[in-house]
Amino acid sequence: MGARPLPLRADGYGQVLPTPAELADRHLPTADLLPPPPDGEYASTVAPVPGEVLARSTWQPECPVGAAQLRYLTMSFWGFDGRVHTGEMLVNASVAQPVTEAFGALFAAKFPIEEMRVTRADELDAAPTGDGNNTSAFVCRPVRGQTTWSAHASGLAVDVNPFCNPYLKADLVLPELASAYTDRARERPGMILPGGVAVRAFRAIGWTWGGTWTSPKDLMHFSATGG
Repeated sequence: MGARPLPLRADGYGQVLPTPAELADRHLPTADLLPPPPDGEYASTVAPVPGEVLARSTWQPECPVGAAQLRYLTMSFWGFDGRVHTGEMLVNASVAQPVTEAFGALFAAKFPIEEMRVTRADELDAAPTGDGNNTSAFVCRPVRGQTTWSAHASGLAVDVNPFCNPYLKADLVLPELASAYTDRARERPGMILPGGVAVRAFRAIGWTWGGTWTSPKDLMHFSATGG
């Protein structure tokens, strides 16, 4: 999955297609980017962004946040494979510690996450494939369909399991192959649900959930700014 570009719609997004059977109950294994915690317990670190990480990220001088205002996090998480992994994330320095606390709560509840890595610059211009389930925060991009900066561009928003928690607006579903997850009554691992552990974890640090919006509904999205 995720290798074949989709035909484009008039709005530039990929065509929304039925979810492949193997992804309708998504539980793919996680490839280790960083060494997992040796004791299997939750661990997190907060540090200035290493140069090599900044270079492969979406950060540019034109972004609304300076590189010195970002922090590089590493955090333990449970994969859909039932194993403990270590992920990485860029966030605004002002929210770094609270974000590690929210993910600590997800870890304690064994809430599964497929992937957690820094978004690469080449991903912003890549043709849509309709796939992808990376949990990430800082991405230097505008709000979808607008010209103003997204809260992600300041490191003040997090998207959790995007495929399991798609973005919905009229007939648009993002990722475009995630239509099976528009049925929120059919609960599956990794889904963010009202009153669930993910909503509680981010509410505890004062963040809001895009799943409460009317249109769009951004089921993957938590933010410190409300947007």
